[in-house]
Amino acid sequence: MELGESENAPLQAQVVLSFQSYPTTRCVLLEVQVPAALAQPGQSVGSAVFDCFEAALGAEVRIWSYTQPRFQKELNLTQQLPDCRGLQVRDSIQKCRALPWLNVSADGDDVRLVLDVSEEQRFSLLLYWNQAQGASKPRWHSNLTGPQNITLSHTDLVPCLCIQVWPLEPDSVRTSFCPFRKDPRAHRNLWRTARLSLLPLRNWKLEAPCSLQAEVVLCWQAPGGGPCQPLAPPMLRENVTMNKILKFPLLKEHPNLCVQVSNWEKLQIQECPWADSLGPLKNDVLLVETRGPQDNRSLCALEPHGCTPLPSRVSTLQPGAHLKVLPLGDSSHPLAWQRAARLGEQLLQDLHSGQCVQLWDGDDLGALWTCPLDKYIHRRWALVWLACLLLAAVLFVFLFLKKDRVKAAPTRGRAVLLLHSADGAGFERAVGALASALGRLPLRVAVDLWSRQELSAQGPLAWVHGQRRQTLQEGGVVVLLFSPGAAALCREWLQGGAAAPGNHDPHDAFPASLNCVLPDFLQGRAPGCYVVACFDGLLPPDAVPAPFRAVPVYSLPSQMPDFLRCLQGRRASRPGRLLADRAEQVSRALQPALDSCFLSPGAPGPVTGPE
Repeated sequence: MELGESENAPLQAQVVLSFQSYPTTRCVLLEVQVPAALAQPGQSVGSAVFDCFEAALGAEVRIWSYTQPRFQKELNLTQQLPDCRGLQVRDSIQKCRALPWLNVSADGDDVRLVLDVSEEQRFSLLLYWNQAQGASKPRWHSNLTGPQNITLSHTDLVPCLCIQVWPLEPDSVRTSFCPFRKDPRAHRNLWRTARLSLLPLRNWKLEAPCSLQAEVVLCWQAPGGGPCQPLAPPMLRENVTMNKILKFPLLKEHPNLCVQVSNWEKLQIQECPWADSLGPLKNDVLLVETRGPQDNRSLCALEPHGCTPLPSRVSTLQPGAHLKVLPLGDSSHPLAWQRAARLGEQLLQDLHSGQCVQLWDGDDLGALWTCPLDKYIHRRWALVWLACLLLAAVLFVFLFLKKDRVKAAPTRGRAVLLLHSADGAGFERAVGALASALGRLPLRVAVDLWSRQELSAQGPLAWVHGQRRQTLQEGGVVVLLFSPGAAALCREWLQGGAAAPGNHDPHDAFPASLNCVLPDFLQGRAPGCYVVACFDGLLPPDAVPAPFRAVPVYSLPSQMPDFLRCLQGRRASRPGRLLADRAEQVSRALQPALDSCFLSPGAPGPVTGPE
């Protein structure tokens, strides 16, 4: 309250009332005066009543009120108004008497909607998702006549699925209600449909039909199974908003970094979003750095039992930065301590020499580093592998001499070499997703995305030539994955020879692959050894250059079953249902990356046909 010109003048204040009810919002400003004699400290002096807001029957409204200046806490509440189902409203409002009446009953596992309507009455029925963010999303709408029994599958139920009915009359009253908010089946279905989507520039969002309480945290998944170990930094465990674009606070991605989504401390979703584009899990160790006062830094190696401190006798990480033992994990575990003592100094030397990669830097909170362990494992097991190879050679000779008594051993998966053009990060994510999904089938997949180190060391031409020769010698198949960029490059080669080297990425293996595979197509040796594929909506099959259409051409994922049958060759003697299930799995893994490819800023534009 504000004082007037004299002490006896009335006290006055302004009250803001905000009324929100989809699709309208109203706001009013009230001025309230109180006699000075009634204004006693700590006592209520009265109340204000405002009854000029209007809302539809059954609407959900939000009322927000505060004073100017704000003397106390604001009023913020959500109110569900009564609808025509209430007896008092039904008797007092004439339009409610002609409203269709709806009952919900069980029909086995499914749900039955029973509408009690006279035979000549026409009405509308709408099913929609009542989403907290944004407008409601319609799911099904129909105009009906007379009594109706409608069955809903239990798989379609979600907590925010609501029903709205109204007569087909001018200015008719609509009644809405959401009967599945507490249905356990609806909550299970909601988590089944929730999906973590990876977007460009390390952005992501959690997509779900309804808003839900969820906590998201990053975790580290070591190869060989075992639980994914949560990492408090860099993402604190906190609630997230559905269908909102968020950003991973990372400096670099890693295939072993995964995302866990929990609800009421129960794990609902765990995905490793970078495994498709960066390849399978790596045998790397994660170093957790903790920073304290006076630039003191502590390091520990994250292992399945906990975080094992590295040896404290190693001097410093940086000049003036002292290293101490971090009291995390069970250092009394003998195997863990032996491993830390054996590799601790080497890991710190790798960290000094720049062989480790920094994934996250949280300033005062610390940092995360990943260091490869392959060289240590190879060095330790070199003699063991040599002995195993010698034993395998002796066993092979023995089985060869006794082959008439030994049944044929099961064959390995067929080798598949995937060749593609570098058409941007979005297209490479789609290629990585396809390669990862095929690798989970009885197929041995090779792709340049997973062999960048070998590709740089050997050169693109030598790497493609060696992989092609090995694949064809093993009876495998080479897949040419055409994109708009690959089709344009092929046309340059066919019309006027090789394109200028400066026009292409030096790490792009596709120009080198044309040197190796084009003679096979021109000389008629390609059938049976090659397959051509392209992505739906990105390149139509008839836009593939004519010489390459001498072998089967498949558009993915629409022709995924035929594509898998061709890749497996004679091994495709599988039940039809099993092949269909595998095709569905590969298509489901490919589709999110393909959708992201179309949304990427540098994604190649679709091609409508051959020039």
